Amino acid sequence: METIGSQKIWTFQGSTGRIKPSTCGAIRKEAACPVRSYMELATKVADLQFHNRDFVLMFRGQTGDYRNKSGYSSLKPSLLRADAPNRIPSDGTLLERFAGLAAAEKALVAEYVARKYIGRQRLARQRILRWAILQHYEVCATPLLDVTQSLRIAASFATHRAKDKAYVFVLGVPQVSGAITASAEAGIQIVRLASVCPPEAVRPHIQEGYLLGEYPEVSSAEQKLLYEHAEMDFGRKLIAKFQFDPRTFWKESGQFPLVREKALYPAAADDPMLGLVHAVKATLGAG
Repeated sequence: METIGSQKIWTFQGSTGRIKPSTCGAIRKEAACPVRSYMELATKVADLQFHNRDFVLMFRGQTGDYRNKSGYSSLKPSLLRADAPNRIPSDGTLLERFAGLAAAEKALVAEYVARKYIGRQRLARQRILRWAILQHYEVCATPLLDVTQSLRIAASFATHRAKDKAYVFVLGVPQVSGAITASAEAGIQIVRLASVCPPEAVRPHIQEGYLLGEYPEVSSAEQKLLYEHAEMDFGRKLIAKFQFDPRTFWKESGQFPLVREKALYPAAADDPMLGLVHAVKATLGAG
């Protein structure tokens, strides 16, 4: 994956109130920019989009700014995470995870066929579609990273389970066209979940979900060994990061309330895709 911005990136860093040019490496090293309310956050993001007009902005909410051993903010997909952000998973762990992913893919296709869902042939043909569904519905670890195009959804995700600090990360990606956008130049794939999931899947629409992946995709542990871990870190696409206190942020946000966790994760009665997901998990558990 290529690091964003051969030219300067415009960003907010630390407690500075003004947008300024910087580099991705400097942004990852710096502290997050504090914001007090959703309107302040949205205003700063509007400034970011205007100044970084060559990129589409995607957002990710987290309870922490996790750093690698070099002190850079790290945004790795679940399959490549270790038990601590400054460590990397062992080769044996990666082999196990890729084996589990392959088993989950097989079970997912079988359930699609059994239920006669729309798009089952496309799902069987395209690995990244299988990964997207498995990642978004949290079936197993995958090489994809969840993001959203909704700033309020990202801020809400950051708030859930947070204590006194929550973070929103802003990533810059190439222009998005169609269900799957692949950029050889940027070394990234962008999956628009609402376009690849069947109509039975409601969660992607509620969360306005997208997934980011390496391009070309890394489909095995052996292939992963050809890359440095730092190359597969979506921190390389970071444009800005913001920090807020979830205890006061939403009180200051007026007409922009927190999206509750129950709203972001519709129940099975409202999201039939959960029935398929539970069946896939049951198959994996029995295997």
